[in-house]
Amino acid sequence: MFELKYKTPKEWAKNVVEDFDTFLQDHAAAEKKASGMAMGMIGHYPDKTKLVRAMTDLAIEEMIHFKQVLKLLGERGITLGKDKKDDYVKLIRTIIRQGRDDYLLDRLLVAGVIEARGHERFSLVADALEQSKEKEFYVAIAKSEEKHKNLFIELACEYYEEERVYSRLEEILVFEGEICENLPWTAALH
Repeated sequence: MFELKYKTPKEWAKNVVEDFDTFLQDHAAAEKKASGMAMGMIGHYPDKTKLVRAMTDLAIEEMIHFKQVLKLLGERGITLGKDKKDDYVKLIRTIIRQGRDDYLLDRLLVAGVIEARGHERFSLVADALEQSKEKEFYVAIAKSEEKHKNLFIELACEYYEEERVYSRLEEILVFEGEICENLPWTAALH
């Protein structure tokens, strides 16, 4: 459906694997926040039936992922950790315009781009891990993120003209690529 403008180097994933416990803590927080975002969309747009159904399923799936990451943490003897502000998410949300119509379109597209970045980076983590249940888990998570990326774009096309969707998506992708180029690498998804 679309390609990210910035390609994360493979070296990023090597750094993540070196501090994998911290990455797992960040990943758990990201899944929890993603579930909350989906629930928030339901609360803001109860009149949009397709969106409500899709976000209900997404919220449940993200909580299942959260539970799975929590299990990996537990097996490693690591606690959940405190939620931290995600500079990437904070910065990308600044492109979201106000006004009910623009706001929904931008929220859907930004969510799709965030999921696309998750797909890319979880794939890199899976590639960097040795054969293990963690590797298998990240292969599956990456596939899930790709489905989510497509879901948000499909929802945008459900409620807006396709030309408008893809024109705005291009602007968001350029902005997101610039954000990724300028953020330091950490043992975090973003």
